[in-house]
Amino acid sequence: MKQVETVAKKSILNALNDLIDVVAKLRTPEEGCPWDLDQTQQSLVPYIIEEAYEVAAAIRSENQEEIVEELGDLLLQVVLQSQIASESQYFTLEEVAQGITDKLIRRHPHVFGDVQVENAQQVRKNWEEIKAKEKGYNPEQVEKLSQKFKKYTETLPPLFASLKGSQKAAQLGFEWETSQGVWEKFEEELSEFKQALETDDKNHQQSELGDVLFTLVNIARWYGLDPSEALQGTNQRFAQRLSVMENLADKSLSEYSLEELESLWQQAKQQLLSQSKTSETTEEKR
Repeated sequence: MKQVETVAKKSILNALNDLIDVVAKLRTPEEGCPWDLDQTQQSLVPYIIEEAYEVAAAIRSENQEEIVEELGDLLLQVVLQSQIASESQYFTLEEVAQGITDKLIRRHPHVFGDVQVENAQQVRKNWEEIKAKEKGYNPEQVEKLSQKFKKYTETLPPLFASLKGSQKAAQLGFEWETSQGVWEKFEEELSEFKQALETDDKNHQQSELGDVLFTLVNIARWYGLDPSEALQGTNQRFAQRLSVMENLADKSLSEYSLEELESLWQQAKQQLLSQSKTSETTEEKR
């Protein structure tokens, strides 16, 4: 068994070395690719974000071939960033890999040390305490919600940042006593947003819209829902229904009246619903 594992590891390392060599050649001034040579750490940021989202979409689709392809694209971004950094002697891919390896060992003392844990919650607690020591925080700083929320707003998509921030606030007791409280807050924020729309102050309107969305995120949290996943699902359904509408139409959608578009929309909705039920029935028979 160990011999098989060793062969598999060598195969993986060979594949990684091939990727590293290819990226290095793409960045070679004499014979490399002009596009790759033009890239900087900053210029590649949009691609990193795009590839991460495409990985997530592939995982949701459960299409294993797509997952492999998209993970490869994301891995390319890691190798390319490291290659660019190494050219300026900032850091190397070896440092990246060794750094995350060391971090995993440090933050899993229950696996690589003699610490005892009973559940995942204790693992998470230990992780946060070890992380705080690594960053040089004192216990009071670790508990500061403002620091955590600031990091979320700087590094995460807005809906996800709101969800994580509100979860942390709730853990510290900054929470409504009942779901009725959060619904009342939503009605209050919605009213204020409507009032803001009656003014010409765009900044105020944006602010009140943000408050409405943040409260909706809290409603989702109360009911154990993921607002990002919910919106993603709606976007996908909207795209599917538009596609069916275009297939049903005998001319451009822009040439239809609003009433005709609504009729096509309802037809598309029913067709997709029927397909979904047929698919579920087929699965049950299997």
